[in-house]
Amino acid sequence: MSLRTRSRRTLLCLGLMLSVAGCGGRPVGVLVPSGTAAGASEVDLLVATTRAPSADPGILYTGERAPQLSLTEIVVSIPPASNRKVGQVQWPKKLPADPTREFSTVSVKPLKPGPEAQGWLKAQMPENRRVLIFVHGFNNRFEDAVYRYVQIVHDSGADVAPIIFTWPSRASIFDYNYDKESTNYSRDALEELLHRASKDPSVGQITLMAHSMGSWLTVEALRQMAIRDGRIAPKITDVILASPDLDVDVFAKQLEAMGKSRPKFTLFVSRDDRALTISRRISGNIDRLGQIDPSVEPYRSQLEKAGITVLDLTALKGGDRLNHGKFAESPEVVQLLGNRLIAGQTVTDSDVGLGERVGAVALGTAQTVGSAASIAVSTPIMIFDPRTRENYDDQVRRFGQSMENTVGSAVTP
Repeated sequence: MSLRTRSRRTLLCLGLMLSVAGCGGRPVGVLVPSGTAAGASEVDLLVATTRAPSADPGILYTGERAPQLSLTEIVVSIPPASNRKVGQVQWPKKLPADPTREFSTVSVKPLKPGPEAQGWLKAQMPENRRVLIFVHGFNNRFEDAVYRYVQIVHDSGADVAPIIFTWPSRASIFDYNYDKESTNYSRDALEELLHRASKDPSVGQITLMAHSMGSWLTVEALRQMAIRDGRIAPKITDVILASPDLDVDVFAKQLEAMGKSRPKFTLFVSRDDRALTISRRISGNIDRLGQIDPSVEPYRSQLEKAGITVLDLTALKGGDRLNHGKFAESPEVVQLLGNRLIAGQTVTDSDVGLGERVGAVALGTAQTVGSAASIAVSTPIMIFDPRTRENYDDQVRRFGQSMENTVGSAVTP
C-alpha cells in the first residue's frame, strides 16, 4: 500500500470520527447580527484574518487566501449562565439566533489598520494593559474560530483585550495539506500583527494562545521575528500552545532560533488525542508535541532545561470523540487559563496545587509520587514545571527524612 493511500485512509477515518463528533445540521450564516437579550453577556473582539472575503454577510470570510491582512470588530452575545454549560458553544439551531439560549452575533464592523484599530484597542484595553491573541487550529471555518474564541474569553473570565488571528482553512479533513500551507502563507501577516500590537503604546503585555495546527503558525511567526529583529518583541511575554500539532524535533529547532530571551511557554498535552494520532501518521510517525508524555525521557529533561511548563490532560475526560479540544471544554482548565496562565502567572503556588476547584496536583509521575498521599494527591490534571518539581523534590526529601527518623525511633531500644 502506498503512502498516499495510507494517508487517504487515515484522513477518511478522521473524517468519520469528525462527522460523528460534529454539529452536522448547524445553520450557515450565523454572523448576520441577531441582537442580544436581557441577562446575556457580550464579548467584543478584534478579528485579524488572511482569509478572502465572502459575498455572504453571514459568512464574512471563506477558506481561501487573501493577499493582505483584514481587520474586523465583531461583538457576540453569550446567553445567560442559567441557559448554558461552561466550555460549550451554544450554536443557533436556526436563524435568526435566540440570544436567550444561543450565541448570537450583535454587530460586525470592518476596521482600517491604524487609527481605527488603535481606537478599538484603547477602548477595550483593561487596566492591566494585557492583550490576548488567539490562533485557531486545523479544520475551522471563520465562524467556528470566532465563536470558539468568544467562548474561551467569556468562560475564562480573562481580563484582556481579545484579538483572534484566523488563517485560511477550508474546513475539510481532506484539505490537511492546504491548511498546513495556509499557515505558512500567513506567517508574515501574524508577525505583522504582533509588531503592530507590540508597538502600540496602550499595550503593556501580550499573551499568545494557539490550538493544534495554529501552534505551528504561531511558533513560526515568533521564530521569524527573532531572526529578522534579533529578538522577539519584549511585550510578548507568554505563549500557550494547546494540543500543538508540531513535530517535536522541529519545535526544538524553532526554540533554539528564538534565543534565550524568548517568552514563557506553556503546553497542554494529552496522550489520548486522536487527532494528533492521525497527524503523526500523516507526518512520518514523528511524535507530535501535543501528545508527548512529559514525565519520561528525553522530554522531561528537555522541557526542564527549556523552562517549559506542561499541563498533562490525559486523564481528563474530553467533550469530543477526538479529545482534541480539552483546553477549551473543561471548566477547570478554562478557569485556570483565565485565573493564571493568560495573566502570565505560575501554575502552582509554592506549597499548594491549583486550589479548591482542581484540588492538589500530582507533581511528577505516578511512580515518583507512589503512595505518599501527604505530599500529593492525583487529579485529572498533571503539572510539570521546574519550580513545582523543585518544591516537590524538597518535600520528598523531607518526607524521606521524616520516615527515616520514625523508623529509627521505632527500632531504637
